[in-house]
Amino acid sequence: MPLFLEGCEGLDATHRDQFAESGFLVLPGLLSEAFRNRLVPEVDRWVDEGLRARSIAACADPVGHGPPPVWELELPHHGELVAHRPLMRTLAELLGPSFVFHHLHSDRQRPGIAGKPWHHDYEPNDRADPSLLMVHALHYLGGLDETVGSLAVLPGSHRESLGKGALAHLGTAALPGEVVIDRLPPGSTVLLNSALFHTRRAAPAGPGHPRYFVDASYCQTGARWRPVKPFWRQMLARARELGLADGRWPELFADRHFTEYTRTV
Repeated sequence: MPLFLEGCEGLDATHRDQFAESGFLVLPGLLSEAFRNRLVPEVDRWVDEGLRARSIAACADPVGHGPPPVWELELPHHGELVAHRPLMRTLAELLGPSFVFHHLHSDRQRPGIAGKPWHHDYEPNDRADPSLLMVHALHYLGGLDETVGSLAVLPGSHRESLGKGALAHLGTAALPGEVVIDRLPPGSTVLLNSALFHTRRAAPAGPGHPRYFVDASYCQTGARWRPVKPFWRQMLARARELGLADGRWPELFADRHFTEYTRTV
């Protein structure tokens, strides 16, 4: 069964142990209605003004396109989300007091969008130390139900040493032992050990609704992590300029925790 943490209560030993064992934690309604109402128009702007497409192009061809005109975290409420205090408190209990922001993605996925095959999102560090955690926070602004599809995870798979796409040939097929998360209230967040295999399943047939989705990732300090965006250094510098860490998380945007960017397929 999914491990749910109600409201803004702190983690106890059971939550931490089960996260270590299963590789995921569900935080229903972590984001308030007022916060969601500020975030949704920013996602619309990110998609409708072509900012998301330009960000993707900048990553695909950094020489031809140069840095994107706007970083996701420059959108005021996306920047607020990166260091959202309830999220930071939970991450501190899972990762310890020192962790660094890795990257942020934001999207309004169209109704009827296809599923995404089984994969994980863990990036290596320069110590090749699998005990150092990377965590993805998957924020579902409108929640999850039959109109937007579901998330399936494979508990315990984060303990396997497999490449990101090792299960991609299975598509979105049901796997033994999987847990399907298909009923979440608006503003819910799922924390994943980034090495956990998971898949996005398409919504059942029907009119469907847009799926407002923001994900952010964070890494334990103690090694240097591989960045996934070519202009990561400028992005972190902008976060520091904006004061997004609010003086509470001094390592959150420190670029010394990363190797240089190397393009991967």
